[in-house]
Amino acid sequence: MSAAGWFSPGGALALPVTVAVPLLGGVAVVVLRRRPNLREAASLVAGVATAALTLSLWPVVDDGLRLRLWDWLPGISLVFTLEPLGLLFATVAGLLWPVTTLYAIGYMRGNREHHQTRFYAFFAVAVAAALWIAFSGNLATLFIGYEVLTLSTWPLVAHEGDEKARRGGRVYLVLLLTTSIGLLLPAIVWTAVLADTTDFAPGGILDGTAGTTTLTVLFALYLFGIGKAALFPFHRWLPRAMVAPTPVSALLHAVAVVKAGVFTVLKVAIYVFGLDTLDATGAAEPMMWVAAVTLLGAGLVAITRDNLKERLAYSTVSQLAYIVLAATLADDLAAEGGALHIAAHAAAKITLFFCAGAVTTATGLTRVSELDGLGRAMPWTFGAFLIASVSILGLPPGGGTWSKWLLLLGAADAGQTVMLGVLLTGTLLALAYLMPIPIRAFLRPPPERAPGAPDGRGEAAWTLVLPPVLTAVACVVLFAGADAVIGPLTEVLESP
Repeated sequence: MSAAGWFSPGGALALPVTVAVPLLGGVAVVVLRRRPNLREAASLVAGVATAALTLSLWPVVDDGLRLRLWDWLPGISLVFTLEPLGLLFATVAGLLWPVTTLYAIGYMRGNREHHQTRFYAFFAVAVAAALWIAFSGNLATLFIGYEVLTLSTWPLVAHEGDEKARRGGRVYLVLLLTTSIGLLLPAIVWTAVLADTTDFAPGGILDGTAGTTTLTVLFALYLFGIGKAALFPFHRWLPRAMVAPTPVSALLHAVAVVKAGVFTVLKVAIYVFGLDTLDATGAAEPMMWVAAVTLLGAGLVAITRDNLKERLAYSTVSQLAYIVLAATLADDLAAEGGALHIAAHAAAKITLFFCAGAVTTATGLTRVSELDGLGRAMPWTFGAFLIASVSILGLPPGGGTWSKWLLLLGAADAGQTVMLGVLLTGTLLALAYLMPIPIRAFLRPPPERAPGAPDGRGEAAWTLVLPPVLTAVACVVLFAGADAVIGPLTEVLESP
């Protein structure tokens, strides 16, 4: 079917179809649970189809596709719309899902994980929830997807089933539900009262509806209520969730959960408050300092962590704060940098977690201090790790180069000299917690072993090596093609 036939006149149906594909994949996984090869093939096919559908939407991203799904209650409708920021998030989730599935096949089999059908099924539901959030046309629709994402990822966090996993799952569920129901939901209701709508609109819907104090409190409710953005002091769920299998860590940190959080922060700043309103009222300034403290504090903690996954978890908390800081700067350039950092950080962080899982599967090692000389035995894995680390640092040839550059320009444009220093200090902290890992792996000699003792070292199975190589390549592609990512969003930010 041609693009015109697919998108016109009933083209908005493409949005619910894209959301439905992962759900259908999850159903197929359950139906094929007794045939592992077909079960995993169904998950891969659903992932590839989802990626293709999200990419096919880019030619019509400016056509204003909108679909009213359901008039639920008076004044509350479920609506899907297509706009550049949402499609960017949907594309990140859509493209990374099949890569993560390929990785999960090798990881789950290599580590003989139990309940694999449950894992793939809930993974599919989580991706569908992320797409629902991406295409939400108003706050009510987004809130439903946000909660479904929490509930569908909770079994994945507690997947191992031991006491540590159950405890991590409880922290995850309680913190995310408490913040969303106790803070985010009241913020949405308050917005509906002030603006008489919850629909997203370029330039925002709150201009002239309330004074500075009200908007400041409301903005704080949103940012603390969006617990998936992992701002201090509501960040603890994220390190605790590292008890999950590595593919789940990849889902949490790159594909869906935390990116849903920072996407929602940007969505609220741009489409609910409006950057001009935030700038004129100064309503975002208190939360700017919270983001700065999170950025620096998490970076300092990351340096102290020897467990590789835990170090990467605190790195994620710090890097998410860059995106929240971009929203609070209330500047077009900073918002563009924040949007680009969603994609750049996703590609880099999923690479790092893929590499960590490959190392653990191949060697059983989990600590940074144990990685000396391992780069010589696992050059592809640690080569990918190095490229992703460079991207997070904001250096060529990684996509993080341009997101960090735009954030610096945005801070300067907003006249926030202190925040310039915060951003640069955060980069130095990232240098301290990331670069020692590939340096140890490539430049330090391996530890001595007893004569005749097996070292058990070498690259993991190809299903664990190919995905991080592909996502490392994606980091470089984002460096070369950053303009294609932020170009459509620029038009939204410049609209009256």
